Amino acid sequence: HVQLVESGGGSVQAGGSLSLSCATRGYTRRSGCLAWFRQVPGKEREMVAQIQDDGAKHYDSTAEGRFTISKDAAKDTLDLRMTSLKPEDSGMYYCAVDGPVAFCSDYPSDFRGWGQGTQVTVS
Repeated sequence: HVQLVESGGGSVQAGGSLSLSCATRGYTRRSGCLAWFRQVPGKEREMVAQIQDDGAKHYDSTAEGRFTISKDAAKDTLDLRMTSLKPEDSGMYYCAVDGPVAFCSDYPSDFRGWGQGTQVTVS
């Protein structure tokens, strides 16, 4: 399994913005869904945003209109721009790579590469 490195988490007040970045070790240049997941204590890891090979993007309903996922093949990064943050956006955020090729999945088990997580706290 691939181990990735995320950066950009931190603490912010409600209404603020944060940008997360993940060094994907080449996966921005390979086929397969890329995604960001969020996990809070006691709950399952949940999909926040995903991007397919053709660039199509999908978001959880709570993130739609506030978060933007993007990938940069030249920098080899998967990024998540989060705006208008709410306390319920708090959690550990993980980037996920090497997902399904033909479609994107909401299920963590469909991804074979993960970052160590970066904490986002909104107060």
